[in-house]
Amino acid sequence: MKEEYQEIINFYSEKKFELEQFLAGIEKFFENHPVLNKNPFPIIHSTKSRFKDPDHLIDKIKRKAEKGVVVTKDNLFREINDLIGIRVLHLYQDQFPIINEEITKKIESGDWAFVEPPKAYTWDPESKKMYDKLKIETELRETYYTSVHYVITPNNPNPVSCEIQVRTLFEEIWGEIDHAINYPHPTENIASKEQLRVLAKLVSTGTRLADSIFRSHNDYLKKNGLQQWL
Repeated sequence: MKEEYQEIINFYSEKKFELEQFLAGIEKFFENHPVLNKNPFPIIHSTKSRFKDPDHLIDKIKRKAEKGVVVTKDNLFREINDLIGIRVLHLYQDQFPIINEEITKKIESGDWAFVEPPKAYTWDPESKKMYDKLKIETELRETYYTSVHYVITPNNPNPVSCEIQVRTLFEEIWGEIDHAINYPHPTENIASKEQLRVLAKLVSTGTRLADSIFRSHNDYLKKNGLQQWL
């Protein structure tokens, strides 16, 4: 079965250098950005980058074929826009608008372009209000997955693209557990599905509590004339 996809896999391998170059630039943007990494309290906690595994790529091509989309080496970059990806992790939700603002500035500068509008996956009404205010489209997933996705491409004829996922550390914990159970194919275990939804609610509670802690801390710093976190 794998042989019929070999041409696409070979093409993917040939283009790896171009993908690596684009990904390296994105990594440097987040890791070295002066606003997002200001001392002593950086906005970004850490980043994680990855290349799509060839077996996972084949699996995604098969799933697209089931929906009537035929992927070839000629349309690979157009149909599969997460061949490379980076996760941008931060401590609490109040930091997100700053990250979003700097990504938006990068787009407006002409260095990057959006392949599609940013999308926030959320089930929480309070979070939805924040995303609506930032004019970010929201979507509810049955699993209660939460993260904000940006798909970007260099603002030049190069067709490569990258998926940027921005989420809190609490959301990352949920995502890692969900990924282990539900990727690339969703589990059929009903108990696990229900437990993941409960965990999603605990994650939301943790994120809100983290926001509350840092808001209280910032108020304390402000009252005492000390440097604030935000």
